Amino acid sequence: MKFAKLQKLKAGDKVAILSPSFAAPGKWPHVHELGLKRLREVFGLIPVEFPATRKIGASGEERTSDLMSAFESKEIKAVIASLGGNDQITYIKNLPPAPFVQNPKPFFGFSDNTHFANFLWLHGIPSYYGGSLFTQFAMQGRMDEYTIQYLKKAFFEEGEFEITPSDTYNDIGLGWDDESNLEKKRVQEKNDGWFWDGEQNAEGVIWGGCIESMDELLRHGVQIPALDDFKEVVLIAETSEEMPTAEYVFRVFRALGERGILGRVQALLVGRPQAWYFDKQYTPEQKMEYRKEQREAIIRAFRTYNKTAPIVQNLDFGHTDPQIPFPYGKNVRIDLVHKKIFAEF
Repeated sequence: MKFAKLQKLKAGDKVAILSPSFAAPGKWPHVHELGLKRLREVFGLIPVEFPATRKIGASGEERTSDLMSAFESKEIKAVIASLGGNDQITYIKNLPPAPFVQNPKPFFGFSDNTHFANFLWLHGIPSYYGGSLFTQFAMQGRMDEYTIQYLKKAFFEEGEFEITPSDTYNDIGLGWDDESNLEKKRVQEKNDGWFWDGEQNAEGVIWGGCIESMDELLRHGVQIPALDDFKEVVLIAETSEEMPTAEYVFRVFRALGERGILGRVQALLVGRPQAWYFDKQYTPEQKMEYRKEQREAIIRAFRTYNKTAPIVQNLDFGHTDPQIPFPYGKNVRIDLVHKKIFAEF
């Protein structure tokens, strides 16, 4: 695969704020406005909304129109998803390639936006897996400095950078229905760092995303990279706020193995699993056990198909914070000897 070179942004550039999945700005406008304010004040960027950004229940055709218009606009220099959702599978596969191939630009989003990231990847356009408006820019209290650091690399800087683990993390939420929560700070817990497994160094181009979304890609027969392409891939994976069981995660990885994918990839990087949600308020001990079971299930499944490629788990991307907007469709190097990771931004 050959990937387009994306132009970096500068202060004063306009960025599109779209809702390719759920139109969260229509339900929680106060959260949306905070995210827009942070884009202006922290990054010096000018957010631009499109017709369906705040339209709850917008059709696939309306969201397609917004995506095409944002990429075709000469004024727009990047596109940021407001949030995730659960229905991109129904329309992303039908997007016409030309508006995107002819106007490549950075896209930021994760979770259900795995589907659009995969679409861009297939057409040689890198993106960033992370950096949604609601979950990162509109973080309650203030934005995480760690997140800001890596968003600035994605927006403005060019080259290969070492990524390092955050000291603390958060996955205990504050509800968006209560506007006063925007002034509060989330509970931070000590991060366990990265968990390493494997026998060799590796590098490759990043592909992957939310495990539940990858499951949908497989079960619905949506186009993904060809098997030969996976020989150059470092797979990334993480689970959502649905907090799937370790057995479910094992089966998705087994499906990837049976498809011939795991045996070909150069490495696997796994984001820290979210282990608390409003309907599953786990204790610290339960959270630790949930993550341990998921790590073990992933290693058990992956090692059935690939004995040597490095696996690094508990990285800072996905559904917990702080978060790295992982460069999707760009190169990453895993130095197993020195326990270091370098990514091309």
